[in-house]
Amino acid sequence: MTSSGSSSELPRKEAGVLRGHEGAVLAARFNGDGNYCLSCGKDRTLRLWNPHRGIHIKTYKSHGREVRDVHVTSDNAKICSCGGDRQVFYWDVATGRVIRKFRGHDSEVNAVKFNEYGSVVVSAGYDRSVRAWDCRSHSTEPIQIIDTFMDSVMSICLTKTEIIAGSVDATVRTFDIRIGRELVDDLKQPVNCISLSNDTNCTLANCLDSTLRLLDRTTGELLQQYKGHICKSYKMDCCLTNTDAHVTGGSEDGFIYFWDLVDASVVSSFRAHSSVVTSVNYHPKDCCMITSSVDGTIRIWKA
Repeated sequence: MTSSGSSSELPRKEAGVLRGHEGAVLAARFNGDGNYCLSCGKDRTLRLWNPHRGIHIKTYKSHGREVRDVHVTSDNAKICSCGGDRQVFYWDVATGRVIRKFRGHDSEVNAVKFNEYGSVVVSAGYDRSVRAWDCRSHSTEPIQIIDTFMDSVMSICLTKTEIIAGSVDATVRTFDIRIGRELVDDLKQPVNCISLSNDTNCTLANCLDSTLRLLDRTTGELLQQYKGHICKSYKMDCCLTNTDAHVTGGSEDGFIYFWDLVDASVVSSFRAHSSVVTSVNYHPKDCCMITSSVDGTIRIWKA
């Protein structure tokens, strides 16, 4: 691990506020090139925005309960979403229509991700399972079910050959899809969000003891821990900046934190929202970040 980039280059200036959701915004995600973003929330909607111009483009309505997560394909043509109604929705971006609803989870669905080709959606749920769904098939049955977890699965990341999942059972589990192998890292604390470093060598896990933990993906070694924020009862995102020089995450008191990757010092912290920060999402190329909150807003941050 090497640290580079000064803290002066962090996105700490508010560059815009996106309003429109009624109630808590539970996630906000850039699309692949960072020109657009998607949000979802308690009001049962997904919303598509141009965050750089502050423009609301489209609202997607069909969920019957709160929407907890959203992801868009790399070609920007399809969206997947999930939430309290136990279903995984597969949408057409342009028409706003639901192409398919995947049913099979026995309880709320916490997280969704497309694979890199946009052909498979992977979902994680309160029913202690991870499920994979074929978007090209007309079957609504999952093509794979992973149910080795002991508690709710909160967050998933995908590589070309692996599904990585974080659970309230205090584990981060890596499943190699090709050979059917499972690796288990026990963090001793409930995990509510995971993300990968940009070089995919490390997993960052947000744990409910108000600590972020950085793991070496090859060895499972705990490389570093990051503290200062409050994370005890809410699902909150964490991520690395696009240079992998800093770690960032929200806090239940509305603050955003930036830590130095290597020495774990708090490089910057500031009040970003008036309530819990649910989401932090870093731009793929630029010094730019979006955050969302229980306060009902999405905010854009630039250097």
